[in-house]
Amino acid sequence: MRIVQIVPFIGPGSGVAGVAWNLDRELRALGATVESFTYASAAKGLREVRVRGWRTARIAQAQRMVWFSLVGTRRAKAFLAERPDAVSICHNNAMVGDVYVNHGVLLAAMRARGNSAFRFLRDPTHIFTHLRDVIRYRSGIHRRIVALSDAEIGVLTRTYGQVRPPIVVIPNGVDPERFRPPTDTERREARARFHLDDEDRVAVFVGHEFDRKGLPIVLEALASAPTLLLMVVGGNARLLERAKATADRFGVADRVLFVGQHGDVRPLLAAADLFVLPSYYESSGLVFLEALASGLPVIATPVGVAAELVRNGENGYLVGPDSHEVADRLEQLAAVDLASWRERARASIEGWTWTDVARRYLELAEQVAIEKAR
Repeated sequence: MRIVQIVPFIGPGSGVAGVAWNLDRELRALGATVESFTYASAAKGLREVRVRGWRTARIAQAQRMVWFSLVGTRRAKAFLAERPDAVSICHNNAMVGDVYVNHGVLLAAMRARGNSAFRFLRDPTHIFTHLRDVIRYRSGIHRRIVALSDAEIGVLTRTYGQVRPPIVVIPNGVDPERFRPPTDTERREARARFHLDDEDRVAVFVGHEFDRKGLPIVLEALASAPTLLLMVVGGNARLLERAKATADRFGVADRVLFVGQHGDVRPLLAAADLFVLPSYYESSGLVFLEALASGLPVIATPVGVAAELVRNGENGYLVGPDSHEVADRLEQLAAVDLASWRERARASIEGWTWTDVARRYLELAEQVAIEKAR
C-alpha cells in the first residue's frame, strides 16, 4: 500500500504537523510505503521571507495558507499523477486528496468565541477559507472526509449543509510511551524547575487561543478555588499580557504561573496534579489525550474527544463553560488523594494510541484503493 500525505508542515509535536508525523511513523511500521507532499515540497525554489513580530508572522501564515490552497493544489496534483497507485490523505488547505482529514471548522471556532460576524468579515482570509471549504465539502474532490470526533459530524453538516463525501470518524491518538505518568524523580525535578512545593496542588492549562480555550473562565474560577495554583502553557506576548491583566482583575495573579509556549509539554504535565480546559470548541483536542495518558484527571467541557473520554467521577469531570462549576470541580479534586484517579486516567486511553489510529487509516486507504481500481 502506497500512501501520500498532503500537509503544509510535518514534524514531531502537536497540531496538524504532529498528527501527520505520527501517522507517517505508524503507517510505515504497519508496512505501508509513505510519502509526504508539504509546503516545502511545493515551494522549492521560492525565497522564504524572514518575519519579525506577531503581525508579520500572521500575514506570512495567511499568505502561505492561500498559496498552498491554490498553487500547492496544482503542484500536489502533478505529484500524485506520477503515483497513480497511491491513496492520498490531505490535511488542511490543499484541494486534492482521496481522503480529507477535517482538523477543525473555522466558522465553528469563531462562533464559539462570540461576535463571529465582525471577526469573520474583517479578515479576507477567513472569507477565503470558508468559501474554499464550502466547495470542498459539497463537491466530489475527496472520496472520504475524516472527522476526528463524533460531535464533529454535526458541526460539519450545520456549517456546510449536506456534505457530499461520506464521513468517517477516526480520532487522533497518543503515544503512551512519550506521554506517561512521571516517576517520583521526574515529578520532583519538574516541580523544582517551577519552584513548586510538594504540598502545592497544581492545575495545568494548555492552549494558545486563550479566549476560545476558556482561560478567562479558569482564571475567574481560581478566585473561588483558593487551594489551587494554575500553570498556563501557551500564548504569545500579546495574549499573555491580556491574560495577566485578567488574572490581576480577579485577584489571582499570585497563584498563576504563565510559562509561555513550550515545544515539549511533558515536563509541565509531570509537574501538575490535574488538567483543566473548558474550551468552547475543539475538533479533537490532542492535549486531552496527552493529559490522560500522563495520569492527570481532566476537567473539560464536552468538546472534541473529551466528550467521549472523560467520565464524571472516574477520570475527571465534564463541565459547562461556567466559572462556578469549574471552581467546584477544581476544589473537589484538590481535596482528595489522586492516586486512583491517575490510574483511571491512564487506563482510559486504551485503544486510542497512534498505532490503533494508523490501523484504521490503513483500512480506510485499502477501501479507497479498491474503489479507485474499479
